[in-house]
Amino acid sequence: MSLHIGIVMDPIDTINPKKDSTFAMMLAAARRGWRISVMTLPDLSLSKNKFRARYQTITVQDDPAHYYDVVSEHESGPEAFDLLLMRKDPPFNMDYIYATYLLEFAERAGVPVFNHPGSIRDCNEKLFALQFPDCIPDLIVTSDPGQLRSFQEEHGDVILKPLDGMGGASIFRVKAGDPNLSVIIETLTDHGRQQIMAQKFLPEIREGDTRILLINGEPVPFGLARIPSAGETRGNLAAGGSGVARSAHRPRPMDLRSGGARAPG
Repeated sequence: MSLHIGIVMDPIDTINPKKDSTFAMMLAAARRGWRISVMTLPDLSLSKNKFRARYQTITVQDDPAHYYDVVSEHESGPEAFDLLLMRKDPPFNMDYIYATYLLEFAERAGVPVFNHPGSIRDCNEKLFALQFPDCIPDLIVTSDPGQLRSFQEEHGDVILKPLDGMGGASIFRVKAGDPNLSVIIETLTDHGRQQIMAQKFLPEIREGDTRILLINGEPVPFGLARIPSAGETRGNLAAGGSGVARSAHRPRPMDLRSGGARAPG
């Protein structure tokens, strides 16, 4: 059965098709003969309590030099789609949150949205892991510079990172005696106005972290292990890490999209 799939994402001409998981989904959809349309956050709107979207219908091919073509451009309501995918990358800012509210109107009109907009909104990529305290390293979430300095003094080697980013951006490893600690804290917390996370550094990151994939709550037997490049502590592919398929049963540092020294789980 041919379906029309709408994908909310970053502008398609800005992605790296060699590592973008959304593009891999597009290729899989194309092999099934599905119609593929893409849209960005500014393309979403609400009119008379009805979800609306401007979108481009595209074709895709597994060629990094020429990976998509625009076939046509449209604007319509949710009835145009058989399903919608919310694949916009962070930052997890208010525009992102507003988009989840708009997508809930598409759901109410009977169009499945994956993942559920309310779940995306509620499950912060960094803080969600804190529900599994037995599976994560010692950490602190605060905007208070004094607490962050005390945490660093206690553990010596820590990771400092924002709560709304991705791809290894603005993630800092700070060791004992680092003269840049104060400016890093000032920058990340916006001088004490922004909550951030500090984690005890896990040296096991050199062997990679493994992203666990769940489908309907069941873990896939294999995960994506991301191995830091030489001289790096970040396994993120966007930061130069390499991806390796690995059995999910093999004990490794686990990732819940937490960045840097990964929160196992």
